[in-house]
Amino acid sequence: MSVLMFVELLVVLVALWIGARYGGLALGAISGMGLAILVFGFHLKPSAPPTDVIYVIIAAVTCGSMLQASGGMDWMIQIAEKILRKHPDRITLLAPFTTFFLTVLVGTGHVVYTIMPIISDIALKEGIRPERPCSIASIASQIGITCSPIAAAVVAFSAISAENGYHVSNIHIIMVTMPACICGILMAVAYSWHRGVDLDKDPLFLERLKNPMQREYIYGKSATVLDKKIEPESKRAVYIFLVALGIIVMFSITSMMDINLLPSFDQVQVVSGGAEQITLANGVTESAKQLAKAGVVVAGVTEKVSEPITMVIVIQITMIAAAALMAIFCKAKLKLAVSGTVWQSGMVAVVAIYGIAWMVNTYFDNYTPEIQAMLSDLVTAYPWTIAIVFFLASVLINSQGAVVVSMLPLAYSLGIEGWVLLGVLPSVYGYFFIPNYPSDIATVNFDRSGTTVIGKYLFNHSFMIPGLIHVSTATIVGYFVAYLFHMMGVI
Repeated sequence: MSVLMFVELLVVLVALWIGARYGGLALGAISGMGLAILVFGFHLKPSAPPTDVIYVIIAAVTCGSMLQASGGMDWMIQIAEKILRKHPDRITLLAPFTTFFLTVLVGTGHVVYTIMPIISDIALKEGIRPERPCSIASIASQIGITCSPIAAAVVAFSAISAENGYHVSNIHIIMVTMPACICGILMAVAYSWHRGVDLDKDPLFLERLKNPMQREYIYGKSATVLDKKIEPESKRAVYIFLVALGIIVMFSITSMMDINLLPSFDQVQVVSGGAEQITLANGVTESAKQLAKAGVVVAGVTEKVSEPITMVIVIQITMIAAAALMAIFCKAKLKLAVSGTVWQSGMVAVVAIYGIAWMVNTYFDNYTPEIQAMLSDLVTAYPWTIAIVFFLASVLINSQGAVVVSMLPLAYSLGIEGWVLLGVLPSVYGYFFIPNYPSDIATVNFDRSGTTVIGKYLFNHSFMIPGLIHVSTATIVGYFVAYLFHMMGVI
């Protein structure tokens, strides 16, 4: 690694570090500042911004926001609460699966803020240490991202893989990540089941109860959404959302079965085995991929073929159409849609991916040969080690979608097979490591008992061990599931 390459890498890392400290919109904006330094200061050629993933997030967030604004999410949370209150003694098991499947359905982990105080309330009423279900429920709410057919991380993995010759649908991805993540949750639940001291034996908790105001704060309130009236329009919005999700899944499954139900159009693609670079008549040298994107046909380099529209386009169209139907037929409050948690957290994710992925991709694209030379021996001998890279990147980046968009092209350039990358996909969740993510912070605040904590030394927090158990288990299981499907010819 040259001195200049190292200095530019420091620019990337410092931008991510400063952005992570501020969080939110600042993470993407400060990454944009890092990009400006790389381009204008060091004259690196900027890569193309990750527009496909951003468009999918905008479409999914618009649909989710309309669902929230129409009251549809309230109905979903009510159903979840009824399940949890029906079996309060199993809250440590049911809570993480509830938050997990909510995320799988909606495509974002930020839908759990309403259910989290309910989980804590049920645990308190049952005499269960709230840290047990709350910590793993917060982890599970983020785990579901790699198992959702409309989540940015899944869509990005499918799109980037296709660009690199590995064609895998979002359903293929979920076939690997779903069992892997469920195993990870179960292992984390097994650890959490008897975690910590029982409430009636916890000296810190018992000391708090001696204060009448603290006792009233802990036991005097009851968090619930069961008393909220659900209008018919709210239920209608949920039905529209589920139909939209079903359409996406249907098209994914039919494409897996080589049944083409989607419209096809002429497009230009790179010829297999053709030249990587071509010098045009005007003397300008362009890559084959750039020529294909521009629709330029050059013999031996690019060719015109008829291809069906991609799932990236299908998801965008379906989600936007569903949002429109909710606005028209479900009395969605449009002002509430743009002020709700789904829209706000989703737009923060857009800016984060926009800035982070653009900056990181610019660096890697300019130094691909050097990085390949440094890492090729390691990844050739131990391709699974890319999971460590994914995890460490997520600790800094705080977005699974951004990790996929930023790191997956590099992984393919190193020659790692697609099935390996799919198997270790759960490792893109590492931002629980530093407890500054909104869902973790909110969970600490929702636990009235004070047992879910961010430790004195920062890293000794309630989410650390459940998170590490899940990521380790899910990555190992995912790797072997992907290997099995690969040997069977499924993926």
